[in-house]
Amino acid sequence: MALKFFDKLSQNFIELLSDKDDYNVIIVVENKDKSFTAHSNVLRYRSSYFCKELENIQPNENNVKTIIKSSVSAQIFDVILKYIYGGIVNLEKVETRFIFDLMLAANEFELKELTNKLETLLVDTKASWLKTYFSFIYRTIFNENNFENLKNYCNGIVAKHPNIIFDSSDFTSLPESALVSLLKRDDLQMEEVKIWDYIIKWGIFPNPTLPTNLEEWSKENFLTLKTTLQQCLPLIRYFHLSNAEIFDKITPYKKILDKQLWKDINQNLAAPDRPVKSIILPARSVLVTELPPRKEPFSTIISEEHAAEISSWIDRKTTIYSTTNIPYKFELILSGTRDGFAPQTFWNICHGHAKTVVIAKVKETDEILGGYNPLAWDNSNHEKSQWMETKDSFNFLLKNGNIQNSILSRVKDSKYAFANIVKSSQDLIGPFFGDFYLAGEKSDFTLGEENYCSVSLYKKTIRTSSDFFSIVNYEVFKIVGKS
Repeated sequence: MALKFFDKLSQNFIELLSDKDDYNVIIVVENKDKSFTAHSNVLRYRSSYFCKELENIQPNENNVKTIIKSSVSAQIFDVILKYIYGGIVNLEKVETRFIFDLMLAANEFELKELTNKLETLLVDTKASWLKTYFSFIYRTIFNENNFENLKNYCNGIVAKHPNIIFDSSDFTSLPESALVSLLKRDDLQMEEVKIWDYIIKWGIFPNPTLPTNLEEWSKENFLTLKTTLQQCLPLIRYFHLSNAEIFDKITPYKKILDKQLWKDINQNLAAPDRPVKSIILPARSVLVTELPPRKEPFSTIISEEHAAEISSWIDRKTTIYSTTNIPYKFELILSGTRDGFAPQTFWNICHGHAKTVVIAKVKETDEILGGYNPLAWDNSNHEKSQWMETKDSFNFLLKNGNIQNSILSRVKDSKYAFANIVKSSQDLIGPFFGDFYLAGEKSDFTLGEENYCSVSLYKKTIRTSSDFFSIVNYEVFKIVGKS
């Protein structure tokens, strides 16, 4: 039997850290504005990073070695040092960004145990924050060799919603390792020909000397692009492209492909039953989103009766469709309880989607509010928010509980139907239908009361109260005609 006394051991080592009389290492951090004292033996045995650093540093006349880490904040390093000495990390009352930065620092100091623990904590408990700051996180973690759990988590999101990365304004600066990891996925939900267009765009960007006119390209120009894309080209599913796609898209760049691959592509077009020498990757799987069986509601907020009513409004019918004759499928693309309530999450997921219905359930009332947008949401505005024009947009209140009658309110001035919010405000403001919008200064529609509904740009008021309100859930559906 072994008696273990780790608590006391941890306490004694923390006390040793506070002892300023016996140190032999100084670590300078935060732009050289703050310094910490430590003991070389503890640092060397707890961190392979410090073991290597201390071997390469000459001590001063007092036999003290100095390590400079200007890029690390004092607050972060204080936690790192206490972990090294006492094995304790206190994360009470810290923001999620601090946990993320601490994970990066732990990785830099080669503290694998702490790095893995923080990575797991983020994936398991901070999903909403990860989705809100997705682009920043995605690029940061793929510049490192570690963080496999986070990479898999992020790639799972991008595979389902590739526009988050591929349609971003800074796609061309995406790290190669990130792009390659996505191209390897069989479940990447994007047409192969579009993937080809994106990697060509990505490959041309770092080579600004390449002529803009492809007809002017030299043999050396094609070789430059081929070299840039050498890790990506083998991951395209060439043998699952149509004849027209190969002719229109691949043929102009055939010189960047290996000769055998190009020969096999042409042979497959002419005689698809004949074997080829090149590796044929499987076609990417397509996820088909359908309404769940009737026994399992397609929404946690609205019923099929509500869907029938909304469908009739979309078609401007004077009578309501029956639930057996709804001409549309309501495909759930965003759920607050599943994807989080951060405004930025709305813009990340709904970007590019047209014909969408936003549904929100107000906290502590029977109210179900919503809006319909026939046009596409766009998260790429960098300079200012942009009002969009359509006469087919409308807001509504659905009958529910104590609310006996639904209310339909069509847009009054079609020039101000809805707004695509500027990027700098997308962390605060979500779907914006003029008179009805969801917002959250705390990056959460359910915290505080920043959501609002009035009447000015639309014809009717859909809410009796003009007070700001909070919500308990919201959903976004893509409206798709039934075949």
